[in-house]
Amino acid sequence: QVQLMESGGGLVQAGGSLKLSCAASRSITNIISMGWFRQAPGKQRELVASTIHSGSISYAESVKGRFIISRDNAKNTMYLQMNNLKPEDTGVYYCRIANGIVYWGQGTRVTVSS
Repeated sequence: QVQLMESGGGLVQAGGSLKLSCAASRSITNIISMGWFRQAPGKQRELVASTIHSGSISYAESVKGRFIISRDNAKNTMYLQMNNLKPEDTGVYYCRIANGIVYWGQGTRVTVSS
């Protein structure tokens, strides 16, 4: 069992930045897949960014060049640096890890005002 706790969400003006954190209750060193998802009001949850154990990283087209996913294995924490935020980035952001079993965090809300 792994607990995930997101933090770092909030209200920011368009063009601003936020850094989300996802702290895991145990080591993430050998976790196969880690990622950030978001769910905007009235929309389905979508993948924002993901990283796999080999080091490969992928981003949704809508966030390429603006968001950066990273992980600090020593701190059991994954991050999402979000720059040049847009109102359409508004939503609840969830972290997810998958290592045969999928675990989700409870989400952190991001609101970008125009």
